[in-house]
Amino acid sequence: MPRHLKKPVHGFTLVELLVVIAIIGVLVGLLLPAVQAAREAARRMSCSNNFKQIGLAIHNYHSAFKRLPSHMEGTSKHNPAANWFTTQEVSNQRSLSIFVPLTPFFEQQALWEQIANPNMTDLLSATGLRPSGQPWPAMGPTPTDDTNPGGSVTARNSGYQPWMTEVQTLRCPSDPGSGLPGMGRTNYAACIGDAMHYLDTGKVLYNLTGTWTYGPEKILASGRGVFIPRESMRFRDILDGTSNTIMAGEIATYLGDRAKTGIGKTISSSQASSLQANPTFCTTLSPSIDPLRPQFWASGATNIMPANKGRGMRWASGMHPYSVMQTIRPPNSELCLLFGDTGSGAVPPSSYHQGGVHVLMSDGAVRFITDSIEAGTQTNGTVIATYDGGTGSRAPGSPSPYGLWGSLGTRASHEVVDSEL
Repeated sequence: MPRHLKKPVHGFTLVELLVVIAIIGVLVGLLLPAVQAAREAARRMSCSNNFKQIGLAIHNYHSAFKRLPSHMEGTSKHNPAANWFTTQEVSNQRSLSIFVPLTPFFEQQALWEQIANPNMTDLLSATGLRPSGQPWPAMGPTPTDDTNPGGSVTARNSGYQPWMTEVQTLRCPSDPGSGLPGMGRTNYAACIGDAMHYLDTGKVLYNLTGTWTYGPEKILASGRGVFIPRESMRFRDILDGTSNTIMAGEIATYLGDRAKTGIGKTISSSQASSLQANPTFCTTLSPSIDPLRPQFWASGATNIMPANKGRGMRWASGMHPYSVMQTIRPPNSELCLLFGDTGSGAVPPSSYHQGGVHVLMSDGAVRFITDSIEAGTQTNGTVIATYDGGTGSRAPGSPSPYGLWGSLGTRASHEVVDSEL
């Protein structure tokens, strides 16, 4: 065919190809944040659905037993050589979280049967308190791991598999934490109200000489939340209305990064009154919060707890860092603890969602609370929650000093919630 009769061949020039590639790159760059946002929205919805399942489980438990699941309860076989918080293999020293009795109510019947019956998964004795070759007791040992930061083991019960089990209903998909040094993790925690006084043990405490009881008035004064350690609570105790009272909150597990929401700073007994007078006390200790990264403890900050005692690291433990939250410090504030994981302190809810946390109301509804919720004046050095012996605005029965946030955590303070959550 003559050349002049051939059809001309049209192609893209190099410049045109580069322009097309650039346009595609820009579109992908615009699309990726939207995809990431959609994924987080899906994870957040899944997290909320898990919380709703927990709320339904609590209501079903109450229908079955006419009371709420107990916080800091279980079995006890007193060992005269040990305090209640010392690792035990023959009992759990009444230190279990509310989630242990709830397991059959959120489709974990098989796990409950392992816990409720003598367990044969590990016949070795880690502490020597259980005869070697004997099974773990019914309801398990204490959910503790006292491994030293250097790796040496003083006492641990990680051989008891139920405590090491990751229960998916208790995990928020937005939280990437998993595995050691934690035991089975949880992203949800029971709400104990707006006070600290005696809320690590309740009125029953085990010491070296046996069982003894604090005056009940101490817990009546400070135990203002839906859950009180070692007390049997019911929905009828929630006089402020189940739709106005927080029953549980979300917590972010520790990732090993010194995040102030994931690992606590400990204080001594001599500093306890300072923390009660000022819940921001740990931020006043220098060095404390990193000024360039306000969500992290400063690199020189001291008395940071070991990683295996981070937030949410033990789903079965009722101790403060692991499955407890309060309405004192606003969401995603720092953790500040007396005596480490065995004492009370400031343990606000936290999450890996942007700008706030999920909370479970007592009626079973799940709400999203922003970090900026009104929480009273917390830094003037005079704020102290109500307690036995308090006077004036700190006397038993006083309104919460922590504003709207504090009033949502109290079950019977007759404070009006006049804003939409």
